[in-house]
Amino acid sequence: MPDIFRIVQNQLSRIRQNTRALINWRYARFTGKNPTPKSFTSHPQPRSIGSFARGQQLLCGNYLLAGKLVEAGKLSLWAIKPASADFQREQHGFGWLDDLVAVGDGKARHLAQQWVFEWIKMFGKGKAAGWQPGLTGRRLIHLTNNTIFLLNGLDDKNSRKILKSMGRQVDYLSKRWRSANVGLHQFEALTGLIYAGLSLEGRDHVLQPAIKALGQQCAKHISKDGGIPSRNPEELMGIFTLLTWVVTTLRDNNQTPDNRILEAMQRIAPTLRGLRLGDGTLARFHGGGRGLDGVLDQALADAQIKDRSTEKLMMGYERLSAGRLALVADCAPPQPRGAVAHASTLAFELSSGRRPMIVNCGAGKRFGKEWSRACRKTAAHNTLQIDGTSSSDFTENGTSVGVHLLDGPDLVTCNRAKDLTGVWMVATHNGFAANYGLIHERRLFISVDGRELSGEDKLRAADKKQKARFEKSVIDAPSAGLNFMLHFHIHPDIEASLDMDGHAVSLTLPSDEIWVFRQNGGLLSLQESVFLDHRHLKPRATSQIVVSARAVDYQGQITWNFLRAADGGRNTRDLVAENQSNQPN
Repeated sequence: MPDIFRIVQNQLSRIRQNTRALINWRYARFTGKNPTPKSFTSHPQPRSIGSFARGQQLLCGNYLLAGKLVEAGKLSLWAIKPASADFQREQHGFGWLDDLVAVGDGKARHLAQQWVFEWIKMFGKGKAAGWQPGLTGRRLIHLTNNTIFLLNGLDDKNSRKILKSMGRQVDYLSKRWRSANVGLHQFEALTGLIYAGLSLEGRDHVLQPAIKALGQQCAKHISKDGGIPSRNPEELMGIFTLLTWVVTTLRDNNQTPDNRILEAMQRIAPTLRGLRLGDGTLARFHGGGRGLDGVLDQALADAQIKDRSTEKLMMGYERLSAGRLALVADCAPPQPRGAVAHASTLAFELSSGRRPMIVNCGAGKRFGKEWSRACRKTAAHNTLQIDGTSSSDFTENGTSVGVHLLDGPDLVTCNRAKDLTGVWMVATHNGFAANYGLIHERRLFISVDGRELSGEDKLRAADKKQKARFEKSVIDAPSAGLNFMLHFHIHPDIEASLDMDGHAVSLTLPSDEIWVFRQNGGLLSLQESVFLDHRHLKPRATSQIVVSARAVDYQGQITWNFLRAADGGRNTRDLVAENQSNQPN
């Protein structure tokens, strides 16, 4: 049945995607009958910041988009074959325009103008994947931000070409923004409309409806805890950044933002602060990356929201911190509507100071289908898996329409407490109950001085039905029980080594800070792992701590902890001997 379900869902997804593409083409092809805007009434201050280095690469014919590098030589950006679907979307999103603006000289301006005119000639009447509502909104944002740069030195005829193209895109977007995927794409579409409504003469009639619609989307899709349906922290950051741009730009032009936009920002800001690790980057869950350097800092500064409360469940995540330690844990079921949902329930990421220590493998989508599937599994996260299976199972439809949750936790609990010794968290999920009859319970404790992270992972059958399910799963070897494993993936900048004849793992950070991992209840090993980051063209090799054990008699348990060496650098043997009494009970 699951295979048939997957096939049917794949076919339906393809039909929906093809139908949507056809409708987008028809709207794009037959809009543009309204009068061409005659001029720009205002030029919003650019909020997006390009990269000088990437701009120089573009001038040299090296096109790095969506993690893929195409060495094109003298070929235009539009003369090459896109390296991936994401590469093509970034082509048509015009984010590269910011990079050329960052270079800012005559050569960069000439190339930007050339590529814009080529796009208008080749795709300006509805051709290709560039005509999607979210992507069109993104393109309008970058065009509007950089009009002064683009129009410099152009005659009236060529300036009119750009104005006419932008007018067509506004007319298309005013009719199609509702069809954008819920989430970041819909916010991009409405932000593009607002920017164009403020800037283009003759398109001001779209401004107020777009502001109202953006307020409605904020009220509808930004939850009370400042979250979004996909639970992707990086996507939430993207939405928050767009909202800060809209509010700032409206106020600069003596326009009043919708109160629902401001209220959504008030909800999102403390959640984003709580999802940051010690280096200021975001925890990487459900397809999200760390975020571009400086973008979140700038957005939070522009928003001027003072609420810094993080002692609450934020978009289904829990944050524990003390001293130099900061931990973010996934304490909610994965959302089936997210095309990048991962089986990461009860996984965490950990940093010490500004150094990330324990990290998920990351999002594999940009590295190919195999990496995408592998990185969504439980084994790619810092949590427990049973017998090589994940806590959630998803369909793989190969499209961006969405995925479907076939099996996974439908009940996740989380409680926290704080006392003079530190901060505690106890969480459970039932993602393994259907197959194995076992509930996973995880306890985490960070000491008040931030020098110790202790954990306890338990598996247990809670009732007769679950015990019967467990007995059925081990019927071939009841005395051997079920194998389960804990994974702790180590950041590639950290040096890891087995010590104490294989009974401890020492972690040496680039700052020479040393941490020691110990466990009780399983077999400890240090194995290979990978770290995927969109800033790197290829996966980076790293290590992972793996603890293996078996669940028998309806239960299994492993206790473990990370202990920080005292300042001055005592050796691992002395540290372990001194702190054996600190093992969690």
